[in-house]
Amino acid sequence: MSLSSPQILPIDTKLAVDGGIPVRTTPLPARRLFGLEEKEAACNLFDKAIEEGSHILGYNGSQETAYCQEFADFLGGGFADGVNSGTNAVFVALRALEIEPFSEVIVPPVSDPGGVMPVALCNLIPVPTDAAPGFFNTSVEEIEKRLTERTRAILIAHVSGLPVDMEPVMELAKKHNLSVIEDCAQAHGTVCRGRMAGTFGHIAAFSTMFGKQHASAGQGGIVFTRDEDLYWRVRRHADRGKPFGVSLGGGAGAGVGGAAGGGANAVAALNFNMDELHACIGRVQLKKLPAMIARRREIAARLVAGCEACEGVKPVGDPPFGKSSYWFQFIGFDPSAYRVGKADFIAALNAEGMSFNEGYGFFPSRMLWAKNKQVFGNSQLPWSGLPGTADLQDYPLENAMAANATHFTLHFHEEWTDADTDDAIAVLQKVDQAFRHSPR
Repeated sequence: MSLSSPQILPIDTKLAVDGGIPVRTTPLPARRLFGLEEKEAACNLFDKAIEEGSHILGYNGSQETAYCQEFADFLGGGFADGVNSGTNAVFVALRALEIEPFSEVIVPPVSDPGGVMPVALCNLIPVPTDAAPGFFNTSVEEIEKRLTERTRAILIAHVSGLPVDMEPVMELAKKHNLSVIEDCAQAHGTVCRGRMAGTFGHIAAFSTMFGKQHASAGQGGIVFTRDEDLYWRVRRHADRGKPFGVSLGGGAGAGVGGAAGGGANAVAALNFNMDELHACIGRVQLKKLPAMIARRREIAARLVAGCEACEGVKPVGDPPFGKSSYWFQFIGFDPSAYRVGKADFIAALNAEGMSFNEGYGFFPSRMLWAKNKQVFGNSQLPWSGLPGTADLQDYPLENAMAANATHFTLHFHEEWTDADTDDAIAVLQKVDQAFRHSPR
């Protein structure tokens, strides 16, 4: 199928859910994210540790140093520090900004809860913004509606790899003297106005867990900034307050590179270090990332073109100001086009041998921990920390809720062939034709 010839309907148009033959009768390909190159890198690390009798598998070693430098280079230059999860990357980024307790932080309407919980755990009040009309990501217009005299930072998530338009966000932040954190857990290689996501904000957090576009084995994360002073604060808050970048009385630069004896820790912090094993695997994976992203974009473009003939099913492509890295594919669903609802439509799609999900309803501010203010025992902190903040939680998310009602998702990966993608298109076209009010 060429991108200009989207019609690839199957021969049997009777839906599988009604007893017809499914479009797809064989399993989809496994991702096979990790290969012999990663195995070799890990084995070399173990061999060296065994030979030397050393603790080479620890942290702050040569592999992590190289990985962080290479990751920063991938983003066009700056400073990166490896941590042990994407959630902790957000937490460390917030801690490094050293925002005063009970300040408000604008947070995304839709996000993995691990991208918002760190705000409350830093004793900061998460204030959810709504999404831009018609989608899941927020916009500068929606952010501005939530600003108050207590706002100190904006946390942006590029959900599914689709970019938020960051230039107007940064202009708004500058106007109000706000810090900006980019949550790029799903946006490795995403581009906004010619620049990589993660390079607009004052600081950025990446997840490198096994399911993402880029991984450092099972779990991991990266904190990135172009501000060297902020980088040293990241290092301190990621490693138990060790005085990285702090003068300890031994002249300029003393303390850079590690602690200087008992009692020298500069801030109260926990251990969020990445280790050498994850870093060495991340280095191999990073070399593969550009090709992975390029292939994901090809698949997404094929899906968009293949659904042009569909009545009410429209895969979401790139916005005019950027390029997605497509952690998964959002697909728009127009309920007025069909004689069944979305749930029945999805059930019919999945009966054809593919795997579609009904939506992406991750609304952190609607989850039990936030609704019950259950962060620090029964104190209701951070909301109860200042007069007038305890009831600042029930923010409307009308646009985000509407987007979830009118979209569903498809997870694909770079190992899909054109034939696999064409099967997904054939499934969408088949169910689209069957459920139209007036099938052709």
